[in-house]
Amino acid sequence: MPTDTEVKNERTMELPVIDLEPYLRCSGRLDRAGDDAAATNFSPDEQKLLCQKVASSFRDMGALIVRDPRCLAQDNDRFLDMMEEFFQKSDEFKLRQERPSLHYQVGVTPGGVEVPRSAFDKEMCRKASLLAEESRPLIPTGPDRKWRYMWRIGPRPARTSFKELNAEPVIPEGFPDWVDVMNGWGSKMIAAVEVVAEMAAIGFDLPPETFTALMFQGPNLLAPTGSDLEKDGKEGTILAGYHYDLNFLTIHGRSRFPCLFIWVKNGQKLEVAVPPGCLLLQTGKQFEWLTGGTCPAGMHEVVVNKRTVEAIQSAVKAKRSLWRVSSTVFGHIASDAILQPLGHFANAPDAHKYPAMRAGEYVEAELSDINLKGNK
Repeated sequence: MPTDTEVKNERTMELPVIDLEPYLRCSGRLDRAGDDAAATNFSPDEQKLLCQKVASSFRDMGALIVRDPRCLAQDNDRFLDMMEEFFQKSDEFKLRQERPSLHYQVGVTPGGVEVPRSAFDKEMCRKASLLAEESRPLIPTGPDRKWRYMWRIGPRPARTSFKELNAEPVIPEGFPDWVDVMNGWGSKMIAAVEVVAEMAAIGFDLPPETFTALMFQGPNLLAPTGSDLEKDGKEGTILAGYHYDLNFLTIHGRSRFPCLFIWVKNGQKLEVAVPPGCLLLQTGKQFEWLTGGTCPAGMHEVVVNKRTVEAIQSAVKAKRSLWRVSSTVFGHIASDAILQPLGHFANAPDAHKYPAMRAGEYVEAELSDINLKGNK
């Protein structure tokens, strides 16, 4: 069985780091080496315990970090290099990739468009005010400064009631490797999401395909953000305001500028640095829905801090890009699938708060709230 290590931050909280390799080998997703002790010695009981660790991490913390040998650091670096080049282009060029009529679910979203929920949700702000002082978020007063690029990953359904959520991708001119780089990195991260979703189902004593069946042909998105730290690099600047994600599971690779903060279930705030070769996963609202509130959507914000400023100074000396690019993928439930508490989660204390509805209806309502639907 793999040895789990821990990632610590200055607030002493820990996120589990789970090595997926033995599970991947046992499930046939990686070739077994003839003398691979990690695969041959990984018993069904150890597999079950690892899956329970995934499930308990989502239940108790809303986040975990994984090592997936299929997701290579050089793939992430190639992706970051290309996205830095894109975001450094003129606003005029970038805006040619904007698709507001498609709810910004493909192409570019300019800075100053998306409004974080904490900027208008009074109940969210009230709950945030009850957190310990050192764990309170910075509350934004307007839209996010960050840009974003939405790129669809994987097949979409031939028929759907939610065409805007399943639109064709936008390919910018002048990037001959764009499709290969985006599909390559995005597909690997979605594959990691699917394995973790399968493990979580097993850990929750549900059939392995419980979550992944609902993800089939979902509107998964590789959705990197771009923040100009030459302009917005002052300590305390909010790049992305306090919010939850509306999708099922969010996965992040490493960024070159640290400033991501997440909240675990007990209300503690963590500054997360993704270790080399690892990926961070956090629960989204659709995960919360399917578990009847047992696994609340994880909150997070992106705010420039001292470590960010130090990274900016290092980048200036090395003459590297000052655009902070996030390596983010949103794993979604299929738009026409039904969101409702599953299996034993239907008996959870708060299950009644999550009525059955199509995932696409839920997503469109959220997009309207945060100013991404029906704006132009």
